[in-house]
Amino acid sequence: MSVLIFIDQSEGHIKKASFEAAAYGSALAKQLNTTANALVLGTVSDNLAQLGNYGVSKVYQIQNDNLNHVDALVYAKVISGAVQQLNASVVVFSHNQTGKAVAPSVAIQLKAGLVTGACALPTTDNDFVVKKTVFSGKAFAYVKITSAIKVITINPNSFGIQTVDGIATIEQLTVDVPSPSIKVLATNKVSGEVPLTEADIVVSGGRGLKGPENWGIVEDLAHTLHAATACSRPVADAHWRPHHEHVGQTGVQIAPNLYIAIGISGAIQHLAGVNRSKTIVVINKDPEAPFFKAADYGIVGDAFEVVPKLTAAIKAMLNK
Repeated sequence: MSVLIFIDQSEGHIKKASFEAAAYGSALAKQLNTTANALVLGTVSDNLAQLGNYGVSKVYQIQNDNLNHVDALVYAKVISGAVQQLNASVVVFSHNQTGKAVAPSVAIQLKAGLVTGACALPTTDNDFVVKKTVFSGKAFAYVKITSAIKVITINPNSFGIQTVDGIATIEQLTVDVPSPSIKVLATNKVSGEVPLTEADIVVSGGRGLKGPENWGIVEDLAHTLHAATACSRPVADAHWRPHHEHVGQTGVQIAPNLYIAIGISGAIQHLAGVNRSKTIVVINKDPEAPFFKAADYGIVGDAFEVVPKLTAAIKAMLNK
């Protein structure tokens, strides 16, 4: 019995969240005194042997053109077959878009217990108990899994990427791959930007910026910090910014190391999508803005005065 980690990839490159899932799965395997293996679907151009740096012993790859684009039903069928073939006892996914779509179907097919949004290693001394976030990160729940096979999705940026010295061996795996029911006709990709879900730093703006013509101060700060840009829902609804930048309960849910909110009041729906951020900085001229209650650091002031000065200070520090 072993721990099997699903490695999510896009256009041949492993997603950052998968490295954290690999580190989590490897730590869990060590705790269970077993081995950590990884599963990759489709064609990958990255060096899979380097997954050994995250504690993975062996990487099983299933190469098939039908697996180069995510089809949740196809992925679930293939992963379930691999789990049974490899006799894995725990399956680990990242709690990202792919993991959310695929893990529940895998659990159903394997008759496995499922915990989504795990934020820590399970306790395994007596029972197998997993800690997870609930109520949009406002509380924690402890869930006991009693099934023979266990499926876990781990919240991004909750465990951290931990490395060791190691090289994984690569082995091709043969599993029946059903024909996909979805055909990808075209892909419209935003280029030149840091993906929100993988960004370590996110700079976000709200209605306090008064209009799209003022977004330059957000972009300047983001470029200086090599950060992704985001916005609140009213900004996206007003078409000041594209909807893929909308973060919150009804938008993209993120957990960066640093989240800077500029001119955002901090409605509960917005907080629900960003409250797993390691550090939150709020810049708002309203001292009563609800966001200050959730902030680690707050600046009460006019964004049009504060943000350019902050950007200039960071540039000066980086140029020393």
